[in-house]
Amino acid sequence: MASISSTSSSRREACQTERKRNPTFVCDDTVFEGIVITLSQLEFEARISLINGMTVRKGIGMRAAFAPIDQAVLEASLRAAIDQRLALLEANELNAYPLEPGELNAEVANFRERFDGEASFAQFLENHEASLDDLAEVLRRSLRAQRALEGKLRLRAQVAESEARLWRNEHPEMKDVPLDKIRTMLMQQKFGELVKKELADQRKVVDVRLLGPFSPKQQAP
Repeated sequence: MASISSTSSSRREACQTERKRNPTFVCDDTVFEGIVITLSQLEFEARISLINGMTVRKGIGMRAAFAPIDQAVLEASLRAAIDQRLALLEANELNAYPLEPGELNAEVANFRERFDGEASFAQFLENHEASLDDLAEVLRRSLRAQRALEGKLRLRAQVAESEARLWRNEHPEMKDVPLDKIRTMLMQQKFGELVKKELADQRKVVDVRLLGPFSPKQQAP
């Protein structure tokens, strides 16, 4: 499972020039999508996901950034990491679903605001021997994967008003819930089911092998 996407030399040079003027600027171009997820990379992505999943408040990232991560969290994070890469296989081939100008920089800025100051943010990156661009790549992948799935499946997840009304009639306990909320709930459920099927179908045609502590043999009783 691999894909390569390059950008023009002029864009890359402009990006590096901007980085010299502004060290916090993120180069918004994907160079290489790796085919191997190492344990250190997994831990890095797991912490980023945990931090982003917390309530937005300055300093809230401290716990997930530095606290120990158990095996169950790593296993869930590995599934999410694989799913993101599977979701982007077709998009990368077509160079589809690029981010809007400035969108990635805003996402990085929001992420670093979750830390209690620049020192703790820098320590987080240092602990993982990661750069600002490494962080940006993880955030970029997450944004594009969600966008790719929505672009491919959202229309198929639509629920007609008549369908929502029928469902509500079949569930008397929901009779007082507004029809638009019922419809939104059913669309979210349908979208989730479509995503699971899409990723399961991708796994059938892509060679995904789990090694080390995540291999089936290691997890067997």
